[in-house]
Amino acid sequence: MDKNTFTGLFLIMVIMGASIFFMKPNQADLKKETIRQHADSVKRGLVAKTSGITPKAADTSNAPVNAKVDSALLKSPFGAATVGTEKLITLENNDIIVKLTNHGGRVYSVELKDYKTFNKKPLLLFEGDHNHFGLNFTAGNNSINTDKLYFTPSANALTVSGKDSSTVTMRLNYSPTQYIDYVYSLTGTGYKLGLTIKPVGLDEVIANTNSVNVNWAASMRKQEKDMDQERRYSTIYFMNTEEAVDYLSSTKDHHQDVNDKKVQWVSMQAHFFSDVLIAKKGFDKTSMAVGTDVTDTTHSRQMSAALTVSKATDGTYPLEFYFGPVKYNFLKTQGYHLEKQVYMGWGFLAYINRFSVLPVFNFLSQFTSNYGLIILALTLILKLVLSPLTYKSYLSMAKMRVLKPEMDEIKAKVGEDNATLLQQEYLKLYKKAGVNPLGGCLPLLIQMPIVFAFFRFFPSLFELRGQGFLWMHDLSTYDALITFPNIPFIGNHLSIMCLLMTISTLIYTYFNNQISGATGQMKYIGYITPVIFLGALNSYPSGLNYYYFLANMLTFAQQYIIRLMVDDKKIHAQIQENKKKPEVKKKQSGFQARMEEMMRQKQQLPPAKKK
Repeated sequence: MDKNTFTGLFLIMVIMGASIFFMKPNQADLKKETIRQHADSVKRGLVAKTSGITPKAADTSNAPVNAKVDSALLKSPFGAATVGTEKLITLENNDIIVKLTNHGGRVYSVELKDYKTFNKKPLLLFEGDHNHFGLNFTAGNNSINTDKLYFTPSANALTVSGKDSSTVTMRLNYSPTQYIDYVYSLTGTGYKLGLTIKPVGLDEVIANTNSVNVNWAASMRKQEKDMDQERRYSTIYFMNTEEAVDYLSSTKDHHQDVNDKKVQWVSMQAHFFSDVLIAKKGFDKTSMAVGTDVTDTTHSRQMSAALTVSKATDGTYPLEFYFGPVKYNFLKTQGYHLEKQVYMGWGFLAYINRFSVLPVFNFLSQFTSNYGLIILALTLILKLVLSPLTYKSYLSMAKMRVLKPEMDEIKAKVGEDNATLLQQEYLKLYKKAGVNPLGGCLPLLIQMPIVFAFFRFFPSLFELRGQGFLWMHDLSTYDALITFPNIPFIGNHLSIMCLLMTISTLIYTYFNNQISGATGQMKYIGYITPVIFLGALNSYPSGLNYYYFLANMLTFAQQYIIRLMVDDKKIHAQIQENKKKPEVKKKQSGFQARMEEMMRQKQQLPPAKKK
């Protein structure tokens, strides 16, 4: 490829690399901005606007037994339920432990039995007053929030195993014959908890019984090693009944309303785990919000949703929770297209990951549980598939290298001042020699979508979580060689695999310069991108950097083999033979015709006067 083409390619790489790094906020600035945004959100009542409740708010309604009771309050609708003593009811199956509280009749905490946090502690998705769930309605002239009221449980505990299933009812009494039941159902295995809301005899008490407003909020507990990365992939996802999925911002406080379409489910996702609320007939109206409190070191993000659900034909409001891993293949078995909350990238990158990379990855997983070996095999397969492009790229660069002496002669004859004429002469030489100057660039550009698809694939891959390989204890997060106080551009650690990836990229750039025959500034411009990637990818999963490192090493091996196959003398002889052949008039493409016409017009312009 010629000098300008080669420069353009490297500039594209530099721009893409720089965009990844420079769009990544400085941690100090991010912290300041997030604190400011969170303060603004509190002032605006961001969470209150969405749900009427604050996820982190302390619960002060659990009055002591000896506290003075407001007699007027007791006489109000559901007044007797305003006092009580909190009691926890434990539901357990083979996979989860769910604790319900009679205060609000809601889920108090959820523990996933088969998973641990990064530091090997029990994995609780949320717990206590960091989670809220309640109905908002009007009874009489009073606004009622069931999250503040005391329910009566039908049992103190429930254990289910095998193919069994069972239920526990939390009842909110208005009178002996008028009440609201929360019927929780659990099967022997799985991560789903059924919830059927059943009002009885309240048509004359509650203002509108055709629909109910559900307020749900949670502060997601920190589960992973890197809080910044966990927050980067934590937000609310939702899917409407037409199976279109959308999500809120994962980098800033965000509020969104959906009133024009029914929403099938809302997922409060904390990177690798999620709490999903499903409405079998869809939510009529949905209002959601996410926020970040960087002063909270135990919770990643605060999320809330206000949902309106219509009554079913049997007079109930059927809902269902999913509390479990964000694992693509497993979520596909859960129904409701829950797998669509696994973000695979934007646009066509998602199709590459979903329909190409993921199936190959799953196929390889059948043969070994060592994910380091699986990534190695995946990289080998990818390099074999792309080897024809690699060969074509190398061959094209070899032809350009062989032509370089003749190009230098043209440059000496024409001079560098007349760039248009110089390019015209180059094009004539390429045409006679039968060389495509873009031949070495296009195969590389074709591979770029795959590079970026993997950039999104690995951070979303649940299977890498907790999986070790060599010195890397967890392929889903960074591997720290050393840690130190926060340094701009690098962070507070240096990743071994990221460092190896950077070194291998620098070596690759060096050898690529030898192949392409780059000189002058061209010889050094390619070294900028690896340095940018060192800062940009230092905190990314070691599995991702491991893949990039392997890709570089296998490219070295490919080029070594190809170099043995390609003889510069034979290439030169073939080019000379091509030049001797009579020129055959070929039909030009519209682009080529326009380019030549532009060059002719530019050549005819009078030279600019030097000032």
